[in-house]
Amino acid sequence: MKTVLITGSNRGLGLEFAKCYSENNYNVIACCRNKDAASDLHSLSKKHDSIQMYSLDVSDTVQIKALSNSLQSQPIDILINNAGIYRPSTLGDIDKDDWMDSFLVNTIAPYEIIQNFLPNLLIGESKKVVSITSKMGSIDDNTSGGSYIYRSSKTALNSMMRSLSHDLLGQGISTLTLHPGWVKTDMGGQGAWIDANESVEGMINQIENLSINNSGLYIDYAGKSINW
Repeated sequence: MKTVLITGSNRGLGLEFAKCYSENNYNVIACCRNKDAASDLHSLSKKHDSIQMYSLDVSDTVQIKALSNSLQSQPIDILINNAGIYRPSTLGDIDKDDWMDSFLVNTIAPYEIIQNFLPNLLIGESKKVVSITSKMGSIDDNTSGGSYIYRSSKTALNSMMRSLSHDLLGQGISTLTLHPGWVKTDMGGQGAWIDANESVEGMINQIENLSINNSGLYIDYAGKSINW
């Protein structure tokens, strides 16, 4: 069985990723900040023996290193940086601590996770790194302003992934920066356009199509290219 590691697996897109990959005969390493409180993930894991649950606060470097050490002999085929936070912000109303926390979770954590699990990816078969971003991180697409904290943290994530696409190419690892669409989740709200299943099924298709030959793309769940 191939193995996928997913952060933020306790709800929304992360939970749907865990469900879909387990149904596709993957071994799923499902990470979330507090696995004991992840009732939906617990229920899912009872239905699928292939799901292994781990507590991981992605903002905690020590926890990331500890988990990577405990899984050091485990090949990982696909690594999905899904965990993220949204903090509202408008001109004249921005909390500096919220901004720092958002960069830590949305930008720095994905890099640290990739760095620490790089040995696992190198012994995996597929060798794919995926980060869930947002179209709001596109500088080209910013035609409305606002959301300073979220936009800037996702723009920085995109830049980090762009650099990784070059640095990992020689090691045979392909990268993908994915916009899930506007999804009906706790973050997206119920006024969003698509549900989590439609988004995740689309993203899994794009991950399946990812190879070393098309590494470094910034696309949405339907495969549409997004300008950086």
